Amino acid sequence: MVKIEAYHDGERWCARGLGVDVFTQGETLDELMANIKEAVSLHFEEQPELPEVLVLSELKVADAKAPTG
Repeated sequence: MVKIEAYHDGERWCARGLGVDVFTQGETLDELMANIKEAVSLHFEEQPELPEVLVLSELKVADAKAPTG
């Protein structure tokens, strides 16, 4: 399993491998996920089977309020 740390650097979404030499970026979180798949695929292209990918991130929920109703 490959662990990837995802974070927002203030401008773009970034992802870096933990213990593996993989780095990629994306304008959106969806674009980042697609780029992570591509980067891992390219990094492990010579292996017969691609490893699973686990993306780790701390996301802050702004102005979270309890639902009313």
